[in-house]
Amino acid sequence: MWFQHKQLALTLPWDKDARKFKTYRSHTKIMAQPGIVMKVLRRKRMVLFAAYVLLLVLTMLNLANYRWAKEPQQCNHQMRSAVYQSRSDIRFLYKAPVAKKRQLVYVLTTWRSGSSFFGELFNQNPDVFFLYEPMWHIWQKLYPGDAVSLQGAARDMLSSLYRCDFSVFQLYNSPGGKNFTSLGLFGATLNKVICSYPLCSAYRKDVVGMVDDKVCKKCPPQSLRLLEDECLKYGTVVIKGVRILDVNVLAPLMEDPSLDLKVIHLVRDPRAVANSRIKSRHGLIRENLQVVRSRDPKLRRIPFVDPNHKANKKDSSDYHSIGAMEVICDRTSKTLRTALNPPSWLKGKYLAVRYEDLVENPIRTLRHVYKFVNLTANHDIESFALNMTSGTGSSSKPFIVSSRNATQAASAWRTVLSIQQIKQVEDYCHHAMSLLGYERVRTPAEAKDLSKSLLSAPKL
Repeated sequence: MWFQHKQLALTLPWDKDARKFKTYRSHTKIMAQPGIVMKVLRRKRMVLFAAYVLLLVLTMLNLANYRWAKEPQQCNHQMRSAVYQSRSDIRFLYKAPVAKKRQLVYVLTTWRSGSSFFGELFNQNPDVFFLYEPMWHIWQKLYPGDAVSLQGAARDMLSSLYRCDFSVFQLYNSPGGKNFTSLGLFGATLNKVICSYPLCSAYRKDVVGMVDDKVCKKCPPQSLRLLEDECLKYGTVVIKGVRILDVNVLAPLMEDPSLDLKVIHLVRDPRAVANSRIKSRHGLIRENLQVVRSRDPKLRRIPFVDPNHKANKKDSSDYHSIGAMEVICDRTSKTLRTALNPPSWLKGKYLAVRYEDLVENPIRTLRHVYKFVNLTANHDIESFALNMTSGTGSSSKPFIVSSRNATQAASAWRTVLSIQQIKQVEDYCHHAMSLLGYERVRTPAEAKDLSKSLLSAPKL
């Protein structure tokens, strides 16, 4: 018995060592076979990869449940206070809204064409977001660049503004200057949106009536972001500008499927435009120089005055005022040629309006224009148009819209311009005049005979 216990005690350690040795030999044998090792490693990798995928799936499911369970962050204050009962309601809120396509309008015109009054017909409409001469900022910042070279920058600005992105104005801010505000825009103190609720309590957008700039200047300046929010509320956005010289510049915007852009081409007798430019010479010094810089230096031109005439400072100002008509009429002719044989991007999206027809029959013209851009002229807007064209005065200060005898003002050039000035404008603008139905003057007496109409039917 003692012998057996002793033998067991002597053999058991050996058995343990033998097992360890056997295991070591087996492991060494396995390691000596590369194929088996690779299989083992592949198995481990597959197990680790499967575990990683499972962990990723579980994490994403957990995040998804958290997102649906979390109360949605709404932009609208009224929606924030609503109580939502089911997951289907929540999913509806997260569903992307169907974008409503808005009607975009550009009033293509030039300086002193009656465009300030014409723009008011949209500024006064409660359904219209109207902007007055936004490209003014470009011309001021990039002065003394010529008019033609600034066309691309003007178009790019329009592209942003029609999308209610007003951050583009910051590009033309002075270095180190304060951020633009709603009152920093050109024409802001006469803008019904900027001067009315909710941006300001001075006026109501739905009440037709001119804005007093002295009153509007007291409105608190609002951020451009708030103005963008207002812009997005409107189904119609109208921009009036004199710094796009040719409708072909707008082709990329009119071809853009995300924009529904129409062009209203407001025209006026070039001789009346020239007369008004001379009258407003001090307010258009920069613009006249920028336009004249775009003239073709190779063209032969008729003399501005008689050779024996002694030139003075006034003649120099008049020279630039009338000389700019060469560029303006050349670009107008290009627009009219395009409109006569419209490409696909312009068909059904262009309307020419003569200022003379507007002041002769304002209500009929207003209805025609509104129908083109899918608006309805109510009684207040029609009364406004009629009152503004049937005042007792013959004119007012430049750039200020007021009630006047617009028919009389439209023909004032006939008694003011010299025959030499008339002939020079007609020489620059004869092609555009022919298409628009403006007849040329043959004698000084004919120009001053107001009983004789110089209007005929336009060819558009």
